[in-house]
Amino acid sequence: MNWKFWQRNKSAEPKKKKSKAREWTDAIIFAVIAATIIRVFFIEAYTIPSGSMEKSLLVGDFLFVSKVNYGARVPMTPIAFPFAHHTMPLTGTKAYWDGVQWKYRRLPGLQKIKRNDIVVFNLPVGDTVALENQDASYYKLVRELGWKQVNSQYTITTRPVDKRENIIKRCIGIAGDTVSMKNGLVSINGKPEPLSGTGKMPYRIQFKTEDINLDVLVGLGFSIAEMKQLNATTYTAFGTAEMANQVKKLDFVNAITLDVKPPSQDDGDIFPVNTQYKWNTDNFGPLIIPKKGWTVQLDNLTMPIYYRAIRTYEGNKVEQKGKEWYINDKAATSYTFKLDYYWMMGDNRHNSIDSRYWGFLPEDHVVGKALFIWMSFDTNGSWFSKIRWSRIFKGIH
Repeated sequence: MNWKFWQRNKSAEPKKKKSKAREWTDAIIFAVIAATIIRVFFIEAYTIPSGSMEKSLLVGDFLFVSKVNYGARVPMTPIAFPFAHHTMPLTGTKAYWDGVQWKYRRLPGLQKIKRNDIVVFNLPVGDTVALENQDASYYKLVRELGWKQVNSQYTITTRPVDKRENIIKRCIGIAGDTVSMKNGLVSINGKPEPLSGTGKMPYRIQFKTEDINLDVLVGLGFSIAEMKQLNATTYTAFGTAEMANQVKKLDFVNAITLDVKPPSQDDGDIFPVNTQYKWNTDNFGPLIIPKKGWTVQLDNLTMPIYYRAIRTYEGNKVEQKGKEWYINDKAATSYTFKLDYYWMMGDNRHNSIDSRYWGFLPEDHVVGKALFIWMSFDTNGSWFSKIRWSRIFKGIH
């Protein structure tokens, strides 16, 4: 048979039609791959789980988080179940295999992280987790109960960087900044940065009589659930500076003042814990946020602050022998950082577990920038009022 003739006749034969099952399978595989690429490299949905960012972001807000703005992070744990973060939804088992780990790499972005950006990131102290009590920090559990009891009472697991819990906070300070806080007011590089418009602080409200109509405060934006009665005429409540100014105008209010801790009051859990630094949620610092290429002198004052960054985040062996520090078995009097770091805080300052508790955020933990709210649900509402219509497609500032 003529070869060319046979080839023409073969190509003329009709192709075998795919079965419906095969068509559906191909479509599903394509959709999963496309959605995964979009989620990893472009944009991802995120839900606000707690009130740590009120009043900027509310519980029940659904956000879109851009991976493009700061540059998409190449997956560090590439073998994982699609659309699951660290845990499978039904079985509760790991949704990834950490047998393959890639080095931290990030694609070029549109911008650098700026002060006051709202950022989604992996919780730095989420590297070790007690599975039966994931709301509590493993390190705090160990401080309170002891390593032996925690490891015998709970199932302990470790998680790679990109599989640690996702949280959201505001970037207060960028790499190289000096951050401090005095009487509840943050200062960056010596310049005070007061909360404006959205952040909540605790206020002590003293009324003139015991006959108090708290509904008036609710009308100004305060929450009765967050109020605490100190005595017959005095309450504490959380609100913005603008709300406090409105309270001052009420004729049945005697005084309203910020209810912050004095510098002498030690919280115990404030970073860096168990050291000579006796800081609290309203008073800490000053401290310098590490910057790539910045060299810090190592001594008993600086090591409590930068120890975890040098050892855990940058992967060095750190030991103290006598009065000397050793990094990777070599005596060291200084260290030059390889990553940029950030200082993150919640707008609801007294209801936020943030950098004041766990320290610096390394750049390799950054997930993306919060862009806008695409949906918002109020669980306390009813029927159509469950949807916060005014927040739909609202930008985030």
